[in-house]
Formats: sequence, C-alpha cells, structure tokens
Amino acid sequence: MIIGSISENKKIEQRVAITPEVIKKYKSLGVQIHLSKNYAQHIGINDDDYIAEGAIISTDHEIISNANVILQMNILSNENLDKLKQGQFLVGVLDPYSNEQKLKELCSKNINCFSLELLPRITRAQSMDILSSQANLAGYKAVVDSFAYFQKAIPMMMTAAGTISAAKVLVVGAGVAGLQAIATAKRMGAIVFATDVRLASKEQVESLGGKFLTVEGAENLETEGGYAKETSEDFKKKQEDLLKETLKKIDIVICTALIPGKKAPIIIKKDMINVMSNGSIIYDLAASQGGNSELTKVNEISEVNGVKIMGEANILNKLPVSSSNLYAKNMFNFLSNLFDSEKKNFHINLEDEIINKTIIK
Repeated sequence: MIIGSISENKKIEQRVAITPEVIKKYKSLGVQIHLSKNYAQHIGINDDDYIAEGAIISTDHEIISNANVILQMNILSNENLDKLKQGQFLVGVLDPYSNEQKLKELCSKNINCFSLELLPRITRAQSMDILSSQANLAGYKAVVDSFAYFQKAIPMMMTAAGTISAAKVLVVGAGVAGLQAIATAKRMGAIVFATDVRLASKEQVESLGGKFLTVEGAENLETEGGYAKETSEDFKKKQEDLLKETLKKIDIVICTALIPGKKAPIIIKKDMINVMSNGSIIYDLAASQGGNSELTKVNEISEVNGVKIMGEANILNKLPVSSSNLYAKNMFNFLSNLFDSEKKNFHINLEDEIINKTIIK
C-alpha cells in the first residue's frame, strides 16, 4: 500500500500533511510513503530528513498515479483531481461546502473522499480532530500578533513613575480558538472578557480567568455536535447593545465565531467600532468566511477611526511547523482507524461513525 502527498500551493498554504516524525508510525502499518521533491523544504524540513525515515521522493504525476491514499491539507487542483482513479482515497480538509460539485464528480468516479472537518465530536475522534488542533494554535497566534501591534503594555505595571493599567481583551466566540485566546491573553497579564451564544461556554471561560458576558434572557444556542447555531433577531439586538457598551472599554478584540458551512456571523458592527478607543485592535479569525467584523478585509490591516482591523485568511501559515506537526498526527490517527491490520489495506466500514460522518457520499 502506498500513501502519497504532493506539495500544496505554497502561496496559500504552508502546512504539510506528513512530517518525518509520523513516517515511523506509518511504517508500523507496513505502508510506503511517497512525497514530492522539496515537499517541506519551505518549513525547514529537507528531503533527506524524509528519506532517512524511509520515504520515497517522487514526481507529482507518479504519486497521483500510484498512491492508494493521497493525503493533503487542502483539496487538489482541478488538473490533479482529473488524474485520480477509481478506488483511490483522498483525505484532507476538502471544504465540502465550497467544493460540493467537485466532490460529487469524484464520488461518481468511485473515488473515496474524506473531509476531516466533518469529524464527529466524540471521544474516540479527539486524536483525529483537526479543527481543534489547528484552532488551538490559531487562537494563540491571534493574541500574540494583536499584542505585537498594540502600542501599550499588556499587563498592569506598578512603577515609581506611576501605574500602567492592564489591557482589556474581548474574545468573541468561546470555542477551541476562543478558549486558547482567553488563556494566552490571561497568561500575558490582560483582563479578559468573552461572549458566546452557547451558555455551556460560561464555565469554561471562567475556569480560565475570563469574565463571561451574558445576554439577558439568553438561551443555549448549541447544536448536538457542539457547534454554535444561528441566533434570533431578538438575541442579536440584545447582544449588540451589550457589546457596544462593553467595547467602549476594550483595547483588543479577538473574533473567532464561525458556523460550519455558512458565512461568518457579523457581530462587530460599524457603529460598535466607532465607540472603540483610538489605538484599539480587532483581530478577525473569521476573515476567510466573511469576518465577524463588518469592516474586515481579507489579508489586510485596515484602519477605521484609529482602530486597526486585522483579517488574516490563514493565520496558521505563520505557524507552519507546529500546525503541520499536529495535523500530520491527526491524519495518521484517522488513517489508522481506516486500516485493516489483517488484510493490510484500507477498509471503509460505514458502521463506524467516524468513517460514516467524514466520507463524502
């Protein structure tokens, strides 16, 4: 059995799906690893590092032609998708909401496509959960980057010359990225507030030292899968009033609110930004899905009335080594679950919830 991975379009994706460290684990399954030339050289991993672990360096054409399983970060280019053959497996973050037509065509050719952002939130799937591993790093990096642009000290400092007040941070959305943002900001000495439509988040926020902002009369807007649901107009109005008042005293806002498969909800409106202090920062992690801020521009740092709004499309391109290490381990754990150790091949058991939820039908 051959597992292959070809180079991503490095202009938009710096992460890789296979690292030298996980090749040892793949070898324990008895499979071969085939990779493109200079596969991860851009993040400081040479081909020799892969070869030393037993990988074979090949051309993209040979990999796509010979591999039983192809692992990627993102969906392949149209040109490479056309080269896939019946019975092959394609595994990655395939974005089935945006690539619905492409994936339907692949399924019609009996190509087995697995999109890992569809993993169920169950205990057995935690080691494969790419959304959690990547969001955790994104929340951390958003805080570090926003603090780098903030022109004041973060923690409270008492000196003979006077006292510097601690920076106040608001985290919008208390999922994995939001909770890591809260923890990181708190560790660096900020006073942290957070809001989320899921009332279950309150306890988690407070356990990290954050102050949870509760909308009066709020209901728990959480799906069975643990994601946020869209809110009612009444809730949105109450949330807007609370946020507008809160933002008058906030220095840095970290936006992390997303609804799977839909445009990101606009939570920070223009009139709210107008009440923020000159020099404040908004870091919008939802930029690639439209942004939580009404004025977010993808891959730009815009400024409105002295407030900087940062909209990075893929913040993990700034942490490609750490994010690749975690993603590669998630990938291996997922494939191990697909692997039939007796028959030494990959088997699709649709009675397994993990396989059933992630395969594109």
